[in-house]
Amino acid sequence: MDGAQMKAESEEKKEEDVVHLRRQIGLLPAISIIIGTVVGSGIFIAPKGVLMNSGSVGLSLLVWLLAGLLSMFGALCYAELGTTFTKSGAHYTYLLETLGPLPAFLRLWVEFLFIRPAVTSYVCLAFARYVVEPLYAPCEAPAVLIKIVGILAITFVVVVNCWSVSMSSRIQVVLTFVKVFALVLIIVPGMIALTKGKTDNFQKGFELESLTLGRLPLAFYNGLYAYAGWFYLNFVTEEVINPNRTFPLAIIFSMLIVTALYLMVNVAYYAMMSPAELLMSDAVAVTFANRALQGVASVIPILVALSCLGALNGGFFGAPRMLFVGAREGHWPQIFSMIHIRRQTPLPAVLLLYPLVVLMIVIGEIYQLINFASFTRWFFIALATLGMLIHRYRFPLHPRPFRVPLFVAVTFTVVCFFIVGMSLYSDPWNTGGSCALTLTGVPIYYLVVQQYRLPHRWRHAFNYCNRQLQILLEVVQQEVKTY
Repeated sequence: MDGAQMKAESEEKKEEDVVHLRRQIGLLPAISIIIGTVVGSGIFIAPKGVLMNSGSVGLSLLVWLLAGLLSMFGALCYAELGTTFTKSGAHYTYLLETLGPLPAFLRLWVEFLFIRPAVTSYVCLAFARYVVEPLYAPCEAPAVLIKIVGILAITFVVVVNCWSVSMSSRIQVVLTFVKVFALVLIIVPGMIALTKGKTDNFQKGFELESLTLGRLPLAFYNGLYAYAGWFYLNFVTEEVINPNRTFPLAIIFSMLIVTALYLMVNVAYYAMMSPAELLMSDAVAVTFANRALQGVASVIPILVALSCLGALNGGFFGAPRMLFVGAREGHWPQIFSMIHIRRQTPLPAVLLLYPLVVLMIVIGEIYQLINFASFTRWFFIALATLGMLIHRYRFPLHPRPFRVPLFVAVTFTVVCFFIVGMSLYSDPWNTGGSCALTLTGVPIYYLVVQQYRLPHRWRHAFNYCNRQLQILLEVVQQEVKTY
């Protein structure tokens, strides 16, 4: 072996040993991350909320279509943002780059104060109910057992995401195919019923007298909750292979597939169930299966549970990257910007969420926070796309490998602000609480994040704790710039 070849192999080995987040996410895993996170418990829970607040079958289907179209518009805006700013972190990064550090920190603050723990706890408990309740039917399942199973689910997801990025990605691909199979299993008998003439529930589809404009935003919130997750690929931008190509393709394919599946699932529901029956059901998919899939009805809860597990895995794969990037920018303790020296995973950022989620599962009072989370999430998404428009105006020559049409960006931003504004009228109590919780981050930012305001003794203590945690967790800063 000559000297040049030995030197090349030595350099290759050094590159392999360098600690950094590697680009391992191709097109199929990218599509799986989006579909696998979007299709969670929402499509099995939200139809009731959409119908209740829209007032009729026709309007509810229109809400599902418009919510899908709005989500597609938002996803395309985030495709531009993801190819314009090559850092991971999604909302946080885009607010930081376009509107400045304070809005970015507030988004980071509310994400880990209540949005992420609340949403994750909700999905954990949904998973646990679909696993446990069939075992106790027709009796009521023990609440303690549901919480234990929920904690076991989140523990599994945390272990996988701490252990290996590629393992988490492969699991997400498998669970995405399971999710699609579950939806197809609902769609097929519904379509067969339609061909046999079961169209009674569609005869009076638009009953406008039952529509109240004050509740319509709540119908959209329920629909948008079911579509939430189209932005998760943006959390892991630095780990996507060829993001300029992968982002637009993954987003367009994913959102077209999800919107078509959601519409067909709701049509299938109405083909087999009356609006009154759907409103009376707490588990629409199970009620549907008992009526249309009697031979395999017992399989549906398992498939729904696996769907929830996929949403959990996608959420825990993506969201900690926002914390990771925030810590790298100095808006969170430095320890959370570090990576495990062997596993190459953002271990501290993943672990931080775990006790918060477990605590919320144990307390169990998460439904109020879900309402808080919806307002805050959509307000900051609207701010991010507004920041994109401002950045376009201020820096017209900045490279943008993918550019969304101006009409799409403006429409999405205006509609988001309109929905958020209408929620102030529809649900002022929850909206006010959400605003108050968000604003608690302002004094934290000025008193703590800007460290020059802290006493020297406090800074010394923070640095000492950071070093000890770094040794305990075997983590270091990235050794290669990945953006």
